Amino acid sequence: MSTKRVEQLHAQGLRTRASLLEVAREAFEESRDVSLNSIAKRAGVGIGTLYRHFPTREDLVFELYRDQVQRLTRASAELLDEHSPQEAFRLWLERFARYAMTKAGLLEVLRTATAHGRFAQVGRGPVADAVEHLLVANQEAGTLRADLTADDVLLAVAGLYQLDPSADDWERRAHRLLDLVLCGLRPRD
Repeated sequence: MSTKRVEQLHAQGLRTRASLLEVAREAFEESRDVSLNSIAKRAGVGIGTLYRHFPTREDLVFELYRDQVQRLTRASAELLDEHSPQEAFRLWLERFARYAMTKAGLLEVLRTATAHGRFAQVGRGPVADAVEHLLVANQEAGTLRADLTADDVLLAVAGLYQLDPSADDWERRAHRLLDLVLCGLRPRD
């Protein structure tokens, strides 16, 4: 097989994997009881293709979670490149709120897929690092209190996980909670 053909097959495999992850994310948000067969069908592939990429349900859910964490953590640097530290922090917190609602929709799937603590290892550290990156930029700009840690911020926004992602007003309530948190994070006068 030629190198070009191998590269084409690899690229196709990456596209298929990305499509499966996107379809799985949507499906698990709709129902925690979704079957792998229905995910494969919605993605337009056979079940064998799904199993080639994700040999078990746990592997699929784990990769979905890892992908979401990576997107969230990459966003901190991207937002700082494009916005002021204060605006980047606010925009990142809004993405975090959306992530929290997505994770809430997947929470039962995450719980039942594994009991090995595999998910905590992937999520907590990278998210805390992203917060730290944004926090330092804001502290250097004087827009957030100097005594804050990434753990402080994550604990302050933990209330987002209490919102019901199926409620029509979750986004409005999340913005209100973020406003309250941001007020508390600003430097004292």
